[in-house]
Amino acid sequence: MGGPTYDCLANPLGAVRLTFEKAIGSESETPPTHPSAFNGKDWGALELFRHFLFQESGLSQVPILNPKTLRWVQPNSLVRYRGMIQDMLGNEFYAGAYKDGNLWRTNKFMDVSQYPMGSSPDMCIWERRLLYCVPVPGQSPWTEPSSEMEPNWSSQTREKRRRMDDEDDDPMDLVPDDEIKSSPITKKMREDGLPSPSQSMDTKTTSSSSITSTFQSVDKDNLPCLVKIYDSPESELKLNDVFEFIGVLTFDSELAVEKDDNDELSNSFYDDALVHLPPNKVPRLHCLIHRKLAVQDFLPGSPIIEPKPHLVKETREALFRHLTAVLGNDEVAAHFVLLHLLSKVHARVDDVAVGKLSLNLTGLSKESVSVFGTRLSDTFKNLLPFTNCMPLTLEYLNTASLAPKKDYQANRLVPGVLQLAEGSHLMVDETRLESGSLNSTGIENTKLLKKFIEFQKVEYDFQYYKVEMATDVQLLIFSEGKSNIVPADVIVPFQPSCLESTETPVAEALEAWRWYLATVRSLPHSIGSEIQKVVEDDLVAARQTDRSLGSRDFSRWLTMARLISSSFGETSLSKEHWEMVKEMERLRRERLK
Repeated sequence: MGGPTYDCLANPLGAVRLTFEKAIGSESETPPTHPSAFNGKDWGALELFRHFLFQESGLSQVPILNPKTLRWVQPNSLVRYRGMIQDMLGNEFYAGAYKDGNLWRTNKFMDVSQYPMGSSPDMCIWERRLLYCVPVPGQSPWTEPSSEMEPNWSSQTREKRRRMDDEDDDPMDLVPDDEIKSSPITKKMREDGLPSPSQSMDTKTTSSSSITSTFQSVDKDNLPCLVKIYDSPESELKLNDVFEFIGVLTFDSELAVEKDDNDELSNSFYDDALVHLPPNKVPRLHCLIHRKLAVQDFLPGSPIIEPKPHLVKETREALFRHLTAVLGNDEVAAHFVLLHLLSKVHARVDDVAVGKLSLNLTGLSKESVSVFGTRLSDTFKNLLPFTNCMPLTLEYLNTASLAPKKDYQANRLVPGVLQLAEGSHLMVDETRLESGSLNSTGIENTKLLKKFIEFQKVEYDFQYYKVEMATDVQLLIFSEGKSNIVPADVIVPFQPSCLESTETPVAEALEAWRWYLATVRSLPHSIGSEIQKVVEDDLVAARQTDRSLGSRDFSRWLTMARLISSSFGETSLSKEHWEMVKEMERLRRERLK
């Protein structure tokens, strides 16, 4: 690209500032563009970053923000954050542009103004959205990219940044330190023992140890992030969606300003809704670009491979053998577990979540779950990006917060166990449940679980009303007999023939199985006219033979037919695969007798 050289990685705010100055033009132009014309929208900066990230392959250079990278990542640099939108905190007003003498400046993608704004009447108030994001619940360690080593932001990069700053003839870049230090906002920060704006700018050259001390209160196992969104319609970002946000990481302590210090608000953008999210615990990311992530996006370094049937079939056979070994050579259970792992909600018809296949393995005790349940849990953690476990005891039912609840005093959505991302897997261990009484919380949790597994919906409690939120979570239940608390789509009596399982898959096999599970579950599916007639005739014959069969059974058979076809990499149902469905169902029903 022509024009000045921008350092989008190490100095993104410099790139934003220079594109802003270019967009509004100079006083010599007739007439210069007034910042109010932008109304807070993009003036060309985003195209610059898109070019750097996706056309110049800069995305791989941008560090992913997590507790490891937080030790060395630089303030006001470009970072990525991957997480689930756990709460939406509404909108925030900020002084987006203001006039300083004859110069217009912008505060977009910042928390605190880099220069004193004074009481200039020439100011544009813009709006941005606030999202509270957390790591995806149950995220498996293998999905995390390796980020132990600090990227080589060499002296050449720093020199490039220095040259760009030197070439900028903006006189406000030479604001004396005394002027900044004497500003009211700086005095207030000093009194509270917090870094002033000048100190914040000085941190660009500090050691990584001082950066780490800034976030000494951060949860090292669960790093949240407050993401500030610009230039995006509300419909693009929804609660519980998983996104990758690329933007500017800020270390400013603007929340230290008291909300009654009205004369200082012009410099602080304080929002009392954020008082419970201090910057030293929740980093701020000003989002430039975002993209929604699917399960495939969490496969580290996996190339995009077309799911050709012969390749899929080989991978399927290997994975099936592994699941059979994990399940004590129970092939019937292994077949159903494989289909269960490929299930997903692909349509909703009224209240019916089409495509789900929850599975209840029965005949298990506390002792056998400690063996096979642990094995399956470890296997799923190696294969699936998001896995969770629920120990269903009487105490758990009576005390757990399963559904998210709105806390109006803190203006926060308090998360619940069932607030999970799309594509998550949940194992429920009912073998620990003993007889006893349910209190009001337990009764409510039981209702929540039944609605969750039957309709793939969770009721969010907003105190004065409840809102149903659609989910797409795979559920596997362990129980001694048929579960009445969590009624599954398929009940399979578990019949292992051995306890030993010495098979340990190699890394290459795990990568292939992860790709398989993430890819084939999204294949399209259809039933041709000829096979459709065969299916209809078989369903009629089955109903005549067994009057207990109903629409739910037939719906489950069709779901299994789709999953079996997909498991072989096929996009249409064949007679062979339909016969497999009937045989699997016959073997399952024999065990139920």
